[in-house]
Amino acid sequence: MIEATHIVDGQPMAFRDSGGDDPVPVVLVHGMGGDGYTWDRLAGDLVGHGRRVIVPDLRGHGRSAHTASYEFAEFGKDIERLVDHLGVDRFDIVGHSLGGYASSLVAQWRPSAVRRLVIEESPLPISPGDPPPTITNRFPTVRELMHATTSALRHPRAVLAFDRSMTSSALAQFRTPNAEWWHALRRIEAETLVVVGGPSGMMDPTRLVAMSTGIAHCEVVTIPIGHSVHRDGYDRFEAAVVPFLMRG
Repeated sequence: MIEATHIVDGQPMAFRDSGGDDPVPVVLVHGMGGDGYTWDRLAGDLVGHGRRVIVPDLRGHGRSAHTASYEFAEFGKDIERLVDHLGVDRFDIVGHSLGGYASSLVAQWRPSAVRRLVIEESPLPISPGDPPPTITNRFPTVRELMHATTSALRHPRAVLAFDRSMTSSALAQFRTPNAEWWHALRRIEAETLVVVGGPSGMMDPTRLVAMSTGIAHCEVVTIPIGHSVHRDGYDRFEAAVVPFLMRG
């Protein structure tokens, strides 16, 4: 994997690129509090299958710059700018948690460019009319922040680089009804695989059903191991995701 940096929105965005002549690369997008190295096992397996793999560090993470703003749309736009910089006009994309949300935005905005979409354990925004989260009905992103903290013990490099100022912004955005995201699910043309971590994960079951029925070509697989399926249940994750990405 070749390490490189691209200037995005005036700030350096770090990424790694395996290179190769694969006409449809796979973009791997990490979750909040992590960095691109979380995908090393999957990246290695995909490269072994002849795939080109592109792994960015999102703004405020890893080797990428800290910024003044962390709107969810900006994470998606950063991915768009990166693939444009690399001259990639068609790609598969895999995203975990916040990265899954950003990947879903890219698939909504560029339906003809995203061939296959994998969303792993992405907390889903609330719909207009949904009850607000309460202390007795905790919002999933609280668990996401706890997961990021425990992950720090295992991956201190990532947590040292992580801009913690984004956490309050992320919580506020997930707690705000987002009718446009729900409406735009119908724009996704990509074959979509949603990987769910089961009861200890973060995907609200009711919203999961609404999302999976809102995307034209969507399948759901449950691997009951918690929020970080690709980390804690890699063999089962690989068995579901790699064949999906390798379909003819």
